[in-house]
Amino acid sequence: MKIDIVLDEESISRIIEMAWEDRTPFEAIEACYGVSEPQVIELMRRNMKRSSFKMWRERVSGRKTKHLQLRSKDVSRGYSPMQYKHR
Repeated sequence: MKIDIVLDEESISRIIEMAWEDRTPFEAIEACYGVSEPQVIELMRRNMKRSSFKMWRERVSGRKTKHLQLRSKDVSRGYSPMQYKHR
């Protein structure tokens, strides 16, 4: 699959960060950046070490919180409450 969208380094970095987050659905990435789930997978494959990509794929495969249609209605936010707190 070819990614037809031209992304800058900052956008690629943010997409990778969003893809790693457990509660950020692929639909949110597509809404923000116009990159579909298969395109995110290809972007991750190209920008990560093979072992890191493999570990990520195992984590997100079948994960209900990564797909809005599978996610519980109780999950109303896209990130952990601890994620953006200053430590």
